[in-house]
Amino acid sequence: MILQSLFRFSAAARSALSLQLQRNIGFTAIVFNKTKDLDPIQKLFLDKIRDYDAKSKKAGGVVDAGPEYQKNMDQEIAKLQRFYGGGDLEKFPDFKFEEPKFDEVTK
Repeated sequence: MILQSLFRFSAAARSALSLQLQRNIGFTAIVFNKTKDLDPIQKLFLDKIRDYDAKSKKAGGVVDAGPEYQKNMDQEIAKLQRFYGGGDLEKFPDFKFEEPKFDEVTK
């Protein structure tokens, strides 16, 4: 009986130790990956994203957008304003809810 409980305890301890080791190995892989140089494909991807971010900040909007893009954007905004009854589409709408008026009923 003591031997069986010892085996059960050792199985639980092995399971917990195994889980802890898996977590630590997973965490150390992430840490080591950040300290080493990136994969060339990942590095190229990150460089392109950073380049696009710099260009979009410099342009103040969409990068490499020509007059055709702006024309299409204006047409779509006009269509939405017609469909939804005008207003500023760049601003989140203000909702105003009025309190309902209840009539008191006497019995």
